[in-house]
Amino acid sequence: MTLLALKEDRPTPKAVYNWRVYMCAAVASFAACMIGYDSAFIGTTLALPSFTEEFDFASYSPSGLALLQANIVSVYQAGAFFGSLFAYVTSHFLGRRKSLFIFTVVFSIGAGIMLAANKERGMAPILAGRVLAGIGVGGCSNMVPIYISELSPPAVRGRLVGIYELGWQIGGLVGFWINYGVNTTLAPTRSQWLIPFAVQLIPSGLLLIGAVWLKESPRWLFANGKKKEAMEVLCWVRNLPPTDTYIIDEVRAIESDIERFEREVGKGFWKPFQALKQRKVQWRFLLGGLLFMFQNGSGINAINYYSPKVFRSIGIVGTNTGFLTTGIFGVVKTVLTVVWLLWLVDLAGRRRMLFIGATGGSLCMWFIGAYIKIADPESKQGDGDLTPGGIAAVFFFYLWTAFYTPSWNGTPWVINSEMFDLNTRSLGQASAAANNWFWNFLISRFTPQMFLKMEYGVYFFFASLMILSIIFIFFFVPETKSIPLEAMDRLFEIKPVHSANKILMAELQLENENHDVGNLSGSSSTDEKRGKNHFQQTETV
Repeated sequence: MTLLALKEDRPTPKAVYNWRVYMCAAVASFAACMIGYDSAFIGTTLALPSFTEEFDFASYSPSGLALLQANIVSVYQAGAFFGSLFAYVTSHFLGRRKSLFIFTVVFSIGAGIMLAANKERGMAPILAGRVLAGIGVGGCSNMVPIYISELSPPAVRGRLVGIYELGWQIGGLVGFWINYGVNTTLAPTRSQWLIPFAVQLIPSGLLLIGAVWLKESPRWLFANGKKKEAMEVLCWVRNLPPTDTYIIDEVRAIESDIERFEREVGKGFWKPFQALKQRKVQWRFLLGGLLFMFQNGSGINAINYYSPKVFRSIGIVGTNTGFLTTGIFGVVKTVLTVVWLLWLVDLAGRRRMLFIGATGGSLCMWFIGAYIKIADPESKQGDGDLTPGGIAAVFFFYLWTAFYTPSWNGTPWVINSEMFDLNTRSLGQASAAANNWFWNFLISRFTPQMFLKMEYGVYFFFASLMILSIIFIFFFVPETKSIPLEAMDRLFEIKPVHSANKILMAELQLENENHDVGNLSGSSSTDEKRGKNHFQQTETV
């Protein structure tokens, strides 16, 4: 198979894989650049000498400083938790595109408020601005995966949702390197630490401009009775006429799915909440939350937010050295995200990568923790030269990054964006995003205290959670790659879980073959007439 080989659920015209669907995903993923940058730059900014002097960090006790840093970081996650829930409301009434625009505006306002902070005003503008910025990114983290998944052909859905993760990593890459840049090129003044805060406004501004061009999700339009507009958007994004068999089949599947859920669940703002009474719906909500619990339990956000502290624990000293090591960490993550995006997510699949990432990542964490326990490098820091053991620990840290990035970094977002049915997709994604930010908040809030109390035990803690995630994935999470969104209910009903994807793909291919045989038994013009009649009916609605 070639690098970009696709596994399709049915014959798909080449026109479907056009620039429009990729461009929509790329523009929407500027939101991920906002999130990635904001997650990455704050940790190293808190370590900038100009920032620590401006706000007199030297006057705090170790525990008091740990609490202050934790609060600065974690109010962002607290805001994001609520923003991801607010997005369910706006998404239901206004749609995916308008919701994305609204939360980007909220983020931009928050980023602007942070720029007002100084020695006289204190930390209040930064804390208030980070709450608003958090609400903005929380809403965007809910909307973008849904929006992209509802636009995507099944064969490239993982790849397109993966663009969201790539945007996250590009933003993070800039965030990790920017403080190295300002620390080496600018004098330690207020302007030095203000620049990293101001850069937040660049991706949000680009998204606000791009949102003018974006189209609404056709599935949301169909579900809200806007059939003519939905057909226009669907034909535009697929680059096919409304009479094409592929469009006819896709519309039939979408409308059948809508009718089924209106019959079984009902239509309206509160109906999806009533669907939570169903065990199958509860189960998927639980799976989504646990995926993000294990993602955050890998230790990634402890590293993202407190990278200088993490590298200092394995013996790396000096502001610039710490920033440089953190920047290389960002480069490794970004490069491996591209590999995951182009190949692994849709070819290797979701489950296999999660298995490999958790196994390799856990082994690396055990080694790092054991090294810190035996060598205690932080208490022996002198001229900054690493021992052979320290060099090995740094190597295993980057090896952990290589295991984690193409697996647990973006795959939980992909699975959550595709495993919910149409009527519960927005609520399900709101739940998943809220879970992500809830676990993210816990890690960011208590990591400084964990390092003070547990020391090397922090790494053993994360390693143990990664082992538990292997068991969880094997028994409970089916492979979702190449499965149409409308067939996800069937996927989660098939047992055993590890064979569900293979069984369902065989069923779908058999159905398609039977459908083709039925088409051949009629005249060659039947589908075209049916397509024209369907399009005419949608125009008159």
